Amino acid sequence: MEIISGVVEEITFRNEQNGYTVCTVSTAGLLHTVVGSMPALSVGEEVAFSGEWMTHPHFGLQFKAEALEQRLPSSEASILRYLSSGIIKGVGPSTAQKIVECFGVQSLDVIGEHPEYLTRIKGISKKKAIEIGKEFQQQFGIRQLMMFLQEFSIGAADVVRIYQQWGPASADIIRKNPYELCGQAMGIGFEKADRIASGLGLVSDMPQRIQAGIIHVLQSNLSNGHTYLPTHKLLPVAASFLNVSEEKAAQQLPVMISHQLIVSRQIGGKDVLYLRRYFEAEKHIAESLQFLSAYGVAVQVQDLDRKIDALEREFGITYAPSQRQAIAYGVNTGVMILTGGPGTGKTTTTKGILKLLADHELRIALAAPTGRAAKRAGEVCGLEAKTIHRLLGMEYSPEGHEPVFSKNAENPLEFDALIIDEASMIDLMLMEALICAIKPGTRLILIGDADQLPAVGAGNVLRDMIDSCLFPTVQLTEIFRQARESLIVVNAHRINHGHMPELECKTGNFFFLPCATPAQTASTVVDLCARRLPTTYGIGQDDIQVLTPCKKTACGTLALNVALQEALNPAIQGKAEKAVGNTVFRLGDKVMQIRNNYDLLWKKGDEQGSGIFNGDIGTVVSVDQGIEVSFDGRICRYETNITEDLELAYAVTVHKSQGSEFPFVVLALSDRIPPMLLYRNLLYTAVTRARQMVIAVGSRESIQRMVENDHPHVRYSGLRHFWK
Repeated sequence: MEIISGVVEEITFRNEQNGYTVCTVSTAGLLHTVVGSMPALSVGEEVAFSGEWMTHPHFGLQFKAEALEQRLPSSEASILRYLSSGIIKGVGPSTAQKIVECFGVQSLDVIGEHPEYLTRIKGISKKKAIEIGKEFQQQFGIRQLMMFLQEFSIGAADVVRIYQQWGPASADIIRKNPYELCGQAMGIGFEKADRIASGLGLVSDMPQRIQAGIIHVLQSNLSNGHTYLPTHKLLPVAASFLNVSEEKAAQQLPVMISHQLIVSRQIGGKDVLYLRRYFEAEKHIAESLQFLSAYGVAVQVQDLDRKIDALEREFGITYAPSQRQAIAYGVNTGVMILTGGPGTGKTTTTKGILKLLADHELRIALAAPTGRAAKRAGEVCGLEAKTIHRLLGMEYSPEGHEPVFSKNAENPLEFDALIIDEASMIDLMLMEALICAIKPGTRLILIGDADQLPAVGAGNVLRDMIDSCLFPTVQLTEIFRQARESLIVVNAHRINHGHMPELECKTGNFFFLPCATPAQTASTVVDLCARRLPTTYGIGQDDIQVLTPCKKTACGTLALNVALQEALNPAIQGKAEKAVGNTVFRLGDKVMQIRNNYDLLWKKGDEQGSGIFNGDIGTVVSVDQGIEVSFDGRICRYETNITEDLELAYAVTVHKSQGSEFPFVVLALSDRIPPMLLYRNLLYTAVTRARQMVIAVGSRESIQRMVENDHPHVRYSGLRHFWK
């Protein structure tokens, strides 16, 4: 890397949450723009930046800093500029002038080592002098910590968070046990902590490393949906990951259990291990749901048969017996579940429940796990719907690792009925937050399709609740006459029952285009999106979504997004774009947020909020040093250090499409899909994402293997075992 040294002349931009800074630096008589994540700088500071030169399409030549060394100013003039900049709380231009006039080039030494000397200056009390000294020491301490950690690639935002947690002792704590950084308050991964430990020469079998590694393995498996792991499966994986013996790994388990880092429990006659947070969540959810169900509802709706008859006359329909039963459960039980595939009448049943509740002037809330699912639920039910996060009043979290909700046990939701659509998508942590905010006597109605893929996050809440047989559950199975006219609906049910979908039909809304090779499959998918579908049906790109089971291979999201971007939004002279790793984001691109970011700020007109979530799809509306994305009108800005949270979304995985519905779905199913992804409910979920048309492209054999495989991967989830 190149190094440039100079004096900071101006701070053009700074994001206090992540440290991303744009500043002007004077070096050898020239002014240069320097960008990157860094600790707080001040005008007048002398800084040496390490990094590389780059040319921004709008702002020209810039120096992208990867590391820096800050040097306190040494001349009276530079010290005065430094203190006048406001970097030290309580010191403005006037006070700075007095300090420099009194102490000259020794001013910073006095502030840092003998702040009590500042009382010699009129207007500075002893209390204020001590506060100025503490503020300066913190600034200086953060710089020293930055110097210590920069060789280990720990960013400025992380350094600030570490110092706020441990203060001046930070470096000593890290030198003694770098794995302390893996704690939730720090949010620094095991790999970074391990790199620091290796750089400090610490032994690889130290107990702290083994304990942190075991926790890392448990945390990593949360992304696979597991809330716990059997001990006999965890130990070999952890030992291999840490390159230690299973015996050494096992020796740390009693210590970790006694310190409540993990929880040991027997499930199904086997010893299992939980992260404590997830054990407590499952236990709390189980107890709360059982209490809600047993407590019942505050107000009973009487004479239900007559009222359901009136609904039939009003809506011009005839409810099936199972629908009538679901309506009765919905209005008069504490907790109920309504599940069923497409065309089975979930929507008309839900409307009946809503109408009866509204007729009795009961307060109703309708919500769903994602923005798209909430929008669709609101449209079909004729009632405003919110995401669960918004319903719970998600607030900005200073730590940024878990959401903070204003609605909780102390400040519960003031509703008589809470209806949650797409409930199969609710993971354990979101369910716990929801349960905490529900008052006894409130109806909780969960609606979803239990045959779809489970939640992306850890847990298997809806399936565990159904399997427990504790809660009134109605599964709608009959396909109504109008729905039978849709080949999407018919084929979805055929797939769900283990039968091959009808692939030969040349009319209707479900088509299959066989392709001999993955390359031909990819080429056909691109042609459908760029030419055939828009020309034939007069639709825009927002109406088409490509789905694929996997990320890699020629028909995975990575390759398809490159090809689709080139066809649908190619590079044009003057069109802004930004390279992030191997991805180029261009003005107008369809993009997706790939992890929950509870603190990402957004603005929609006069409304402001925070939180963009895994699976949210938007459009790039501005590209400069960062990227601005519109998510259904909510405008978010992604600075350089968080653009890795975005992916192109012309093609997305079936898992990422959960809870969404698209007018036209193009499904890429080549013969090179990894075997682990060839299972039935993945195909079923993909087909049921389409509202108007499905075009499956690729291999008949892959479709057949998916239909025949009704054994998806086991998800270790213990919720239902708390009810036994």
